[in-house]
Amino acid sequence: MQQSAVPELAHTHTRPIHWVATATAVAAVVALSSVLQPGPATAAQASGTGAPPAPVTAAAPTTAGVDFPIECGHVEALVMRKASGDLDGDGRPETVAAVHCDAPMGTPPDGVYVLTQAADATSPRVVATLIDPKERRTVTALTVDDGTVLADYLGYSSADVPSCCPDVKESAKWQWKDDTFIRSTPAGAHTV
Repeated sequence: MQQSAVPELAHTHTRPIHWVATATAVAAVVALSSVLQPGPATAAQASGTGAPPAPVTAAAPTTAGVDFPIECGHVEALVMRKASGDLDGDGRPETVAAVHCDAPMGTPPDGVYVLTQAADATSPRVVATLIDPKERRTVTALTVDDGTVLADYLGYSSADVPSCCPDVKESAKWQWKDDTFIRSTPAGAHTV
């Protein structure tokens, strides 16, 4: 082994005092970090209105056992799609559900309904119909984003188009304004 040409430095040798100083410094950092804790984390969705959003504390209404305003005769109404979010800014989420009859054949039309549940109510109730089954629409996508309901659906260009073969694809959005849902077409939506 080759010897170093530089003489050994005094500070490169550890002594007991070095270990005591290191242990004291580590203990001080641990003690200080337990005293200086960050505040609790909070998260909020942007409301888009500039006002801070109301905290959501309630669970979204469930679709189980709801009596939807759709005529199905002797077959059941099926919830095909659903999405939840606070639509009216009251801090409680609503549920939007696309529902159709469990028909053995064909393409049954969907109805899109808004459900809410009062704090003192035992079960959710339908408060709005966004798409009536009489419109002959089949919902292919349903979301709630920042208080807006968005739906993509298939439809028919005329009453002569058979129910098996929808020939129009459309999109719509609904926002709660002045105590009603206002329907519009989302930017970039195309009819086929």
